Amino acid sequence: MCIRKRVFCQHLLGLFLVILLTAEGHSFPLQNEDVISVHHNMSVTLTPATHELAATDQIDLEVSARVKSVRFTLAQTLQVESILLGEGSASQVASFTTVRIPNSSAQRIVVMLPEEHGRKVTLAWVYRGPINDPPKEPRHLRFVTPSETAGHIGLEGVYLSSESQWYPDAEGSFSTYRVTTHIPEGWTVVGSGQKVAENLTAGIVSSTWIVQERSEAFTLVANKFVTKSREWKASTTGQRVEIQTHFLSDNADLGDEYLDATAQYLDAYVQILGDYPFEKFAVVENFFASGLGMPSFTLLGSGSIKRHYTQPYALGHEIVHSWIGNSVFNRDGHGNWVEGLTTYLANYYWHELVQDDRQALEQRRMMLQGYNLYVRPEDDYAVSQFFRKHDEKDNAIGYQKAAFVFHLLRREIGDEPFWRGLKTFVSQYRNQPADWESIEKVFSRESGQNLRWFFEQWVEQPGAPTVSLGDASARRVREDGGQEIWQLTIRIQQSEKPYRFAMPIRVVMEDTIEVRSVMLNPSRVNIVELVLPTAPLWVELDPEMMMFRRLARRQLPAVLNSYVTDSSKTVMRAFSDPASPLEQIVSRIEAYEPTDSQRTKVVALEGHALPREGSVLILADADQGAAVHSVVLESCGDRAALKDTGFRIDGQSYEGPTMAVLFSCHRANIPGSVMTVLYGVTSDAVAKVARLLFYYGWHSYVIFQDGAVKKREIWPGQEDTMEVRIDDLS
Repeated sequence: MCIRKRVFCQHLLGLFLVILLTAEGHSFPLQNEDVISVHHNMSVTLTPATHELAATDQIDLEVSARVKSVRFTLAQTLQVESILLGEGSASQVASFTTVRIPNSSAQRIVVMLPEEHGRKVTLAWVYRGPINDPPKEPRHLRFVTPSETAGHIGLEGVYLSSESQWYPDAEGSFSTYRVTTHIPEGWTVVGSGQKVAENLTAGIVSSTWIVQERSEAFTLVANKFVTKSREWKASTTGQRVEIQTHFLSDNADLGDEYLDATAQYLDAYVQILGDYPFEKFAVVENFFASGLGMPSFTLLGSGSIKRHYTQPYALGHEIVHSWIGNSVFNRDGHGNWVEGLTTYLANYYWHELVQDDRQALEQRRMMLQGYNLYVRPEDDYAVSQFFRKHDEKDNAIGYQKAAFVFHLLRREIGDEPFWRGLKTFVSQYRNQPADWESIEKVFSRESGQNLRWFFEQWVEQPGAPTVSLGDASARRVREDGGQEIWQLTIRIQQSEKPYRFAMPIRVVMEDTIEVRSVMLNPSRVNIVELVLPTAPLWVELDPEMMMFRRLARRQLPAVLNSYVTDSSKTVMRAFSDPASPLEQIVSRIEAYEPTDSQRTKVVALEGHALPREGSVLILADADQGAAVHSVVLESCGDRAALKDTGFRIDGQSYEGPTMAVLFSCHRANIPGSVMTVLYGVTSDAVAKVARLLFYYGWHSYVIFQDGAVKKREIWPGQEDTMEVRIDDLS
């Protein structure tokens, strides 16, 4: 997560002056192209006990001769003591103005340059001050979102990223760095790039880090880490990379597990993306909840590390960011393509790579479900307009739909041009910014196709196709040679704005099943004719979820997130103990909702009928298991049965005081709404689930034993199928 940076220049002259102004009424012309290169040579002393840093930064600039000033950003809490222009005895005091911006944690500092200067300019800064923004938990129904902080220096840990604005940053620049840090003995610093020196003197640990290739920012973190490391070597190229873990003592024994997983992901992704772009990759434990990918390391919260956060969507995702986002940058002011491509390669494609077809299908289903649940048509926007995730709608568009766009692109041009194009793109734009236009150019060139229509349709306009079966009929025909075949005619309809795409169709025949891909034109009705060897029985649209499209809620599997996204919701208490962990869920739901008009109704199950509309969340303990069972029977049928000592799900029984279950079914006779039940045999069984309940929102049922997931599955929604009408039996 990075702040986009800009460089501003102002034609001003002045004496040594510091003026505190508001930003209102002052503008500075934007001339990014006039600052050609930036190098930082920093020395930073960190004092966790007082939240302070004291720093010097010699900034070497290469600028055009017409530049009269350079604009920097710095945290408002940091005080600039001096800025010198030039080096050594020839240096002179530089004049600068400080502009404090309302509703921002930044100050803008405009440093004036001499009327005449060379292409190379050196500015030596001295500054100090506190950075003390303790992490806060965001108000969000999903209680596992990352904590929010711009930056913090404290006894619990140090976190200084681009958002902390802890060093003078020439806006819009890409810089190289040499950073020496000083911190009390017992602490370890991890920074972007390669550590080239470390020593201990008089109780202070000093370490030096270098970044030799242009980067958007320098991030450093520090804590009392236990460090493990080993060398990884690429089997094809022989490239060597140091892989590391920096964990707090409680999680130190997990280091080898994370090193093994890191090596496995590097083995795979260097084949796809080319050489790993840094000298090291480190997994670093953070003192607050996070999942952040930085150049050469990832920063994961303690809870995530403890939960073995090595999955493709977790550690794999952050490793892919080493290439996508931290080596090839997102162009400032343009739509964010980085998260979509990273999600496609890590969260999705990993499962294809290891030939786990079932999990690959599950990931496609979750992409489609997230978009269809969280993005209402009236709130939709184009993928090219996604910049940063603020809520689940942004996640569904900028991560999930954007990832699916790369899947559609691969299906459109074919595997070989797609993977060749991806490696070319990463190589061509290494250490440079890129945008969706850059992606279009590379893949058009590598595939030999004009892909303007594809990017206009899938990237530049909002929405998704809405497709349905209108009719399916077949007749028997005899070929010239006397062989009997069947001709199947399918009417496929598109509502709203029609799209151009290839639609997979499953055809079930008397003795076989085939999946055919048919090209649909951007018209409301497409007539498709297929020749088959035997009589077709029925047809189904997109059985493997290969297409991105709008689906009705009844077509989606019933899950907890179906309840969350329903405009009408009711929570029903099926427990009597006010100290029950189930009561904590009720309190969190009530605290999350912002206005009375949107509040969820909360009632007791006993004495109340089910609401006539909307989705229902029933929170139940064993005392009311029988009552809950009678209520859910109509919607769930024999899929779920509850009793005071356990429950039965999908025909399998689970017994004992440590068992709990979360399950969802489509409500009978109320299309689009669901009934979700959280049931624990004992309070202890449900207590460990309650805090993270909304983390488990994507499956129809999840079985827990002592708070750990024992099994999770989906119950399919209404399939898009149609029986084939036989027109001619002669």
